[in-house]
Amino acid sequence: MSSIILSKEACPPAGPYSQAIRANGQIFVSGQIPADSTGALVEGNIGELTQACCNNIKAILDAAGTSVEKVVKVNVFLTDMANFAEMNATYEKFFVHKPARSCVAVHQLPKGVLVEIECIALE
Repeated sequence: MSSIILSKEACPPAGPYSQAIRANGQIFVSGQIPADSTGALVEGNIGELTQACCNNIKAILDAAGTSVEKVVKVNVFLTDMANFAEMNATYEKFFVHKPARSCVAVHQLPKGVLVEIECIALE
């Protein structure tokens, strides 16, 4: 059994997918890009873009009735690994409990953004 999670405080889905799905005691959060609750892209340095992604994740987890502290796995996608250190500096302030994580460089991300973050949390 699964259900869709939707937060009006987070970036709306940019395609035919849900912000998150609740299934078997877990919340699967789709990749969040640096955009506000209207879908407008956020501008700034990679730290500010990372923060925008994290803000969306928090809003979605709040809507699901869980929290960032219950995140167990994170996947970070960067278009340039030269941004790794600055992304990481913001990331570590948000995910202070150090969930499992992967970070990979990709050729492109939706809407030309520089970072996208997805995660899995427990209820």
